[in-house]
Amino acid sequence: MPLALYTLTAGAFAIGTTEFVIMGLLLQVAGDLGVSIPLAGLLISGYALGVTVGAPLMTILTRRWPRKTVLVALMVIFTIGNIACAIAPTYGALMGARIVTALAHGTFFGVGSVVATSLVAPERKASAIAIMFTGLTAATLLGVPLGAWIGLAFGWRATFWTVAAIGAIATLVLAAFVPGNGRREDASSLREEVAGLMRLQVLLGLAMTVLGYAGVFAVFTYVQPILTQITGFSEAAVSPILLIFGAGLAVGNLGGGWLADKRLMPTLIGTLAVLALVLALMTFAVHEKTAAVAFVGLLGAAAFATVAPLQLRVLEKAGGAGQGLASSLNIAAFNLGNALGAWIGGVVIDSGPGLGAVTWVAALITLAGLALALVSQWLDRRAPASVLSHQGI
Repeated sequence: MPLALYTLTAGAFAIGTTEFVIMGLLLQVAGDLGVSIPLAGLLISGYALGVTVGAPLMTILTRRWPRKTVLVALMVIFTIGNIACAIAPTYGALMGARIVTALAHGTFFGVGSVVATSLVAPERKASAIAIMFTGLTAATLLGVPLGAWIGLAFGWRATFWTVAAIGAIATLVLAAFVPGNGRREDASSLREEVAGLMRLQVLLGLAMTVLGYAGVFAVFTYVQPILTQITGFSEAAVSPILLIFGAGLAVGNLGGGWLADKRLMPTLIGTLAVLALVLALMTFAVHEKTAAVAFVGLLGAAAFATVAPLQLRVLEKAGGAGQGLASSLNIAAFNLGNALGAWIGGVVIDSGPGLGAVTWVAALITLAGLALALVSQWLDRRAPASVLSHQGI
């Protein structure tokens, strides 16, 4: 794999760290800014909203720019956004800075996926995407705990200064090593971009992403109360268990990419099926400590095994003209799934059968995504790819 691909990994690490690190800083932020913990928690939702809005907006605005310029510019926005977070005097200013930072997220991963696949041979495209997304797994496994420790030792503002420094380094590395910054020869009109996006197979791919990750985050959002109130772990034991989740993410991410390079749709269907099965079996596993720990790791592996196949599927079905917009919107779809899953899980806990039912409800959500994948495969078999493309599918 070329060195330039690992510079994309560095950018992904920085962005992934700033997305999730706030989870470990809520108490410090709430106390310092004089807001409630639930209100501080909305900083996570605000970031997700910024990703959802920023992905199509920034992709459209930069669609004629050289992709290297886009990536470097997005990392500059990201770095400035984190500096703004570090000096934010009020809760409102911090929320605004988080949203500005999030504007870079979706388009970075969307354009980065296109760049990653262009750096390798066709048979290694999914693995290239997986390597870029390894930055997210490293952020979950290392960046977030380190950021939480820095916040505890030196204050939450120090964490954002540190992330801004990582962003600045990533900007320089991207500028130095990502090849090519000439005129975009493949730049397409907005009409062509939207036409590529509106193909039925692309829309199905986006829906698969939303439903697959809604299932994951319906459980992961409430993993702490599940492990403490149902399994019986102490609160102190949750963080080490989440390291196992992070290790599972890394294994699943690279494994899913490797398998998708060999057979994309069977891998996509298989990983969604495994994810649904893991979620369903967790309903029983969380009642025993050893099994619960094992299934937290399996959940991480199954969840991220779907990432590269889902991203590559959307890229392939969008075609050349619509790849940038579709790829960025698929990143937004991951975030929409996160928000949807957290909301559904909350409804199940507060107004439904309760905390113990979250896992099997999550499995049903992911099964809906699997059903769409089977429909998508049936459409592939129904007509040749050329016919589907001609019909806008």
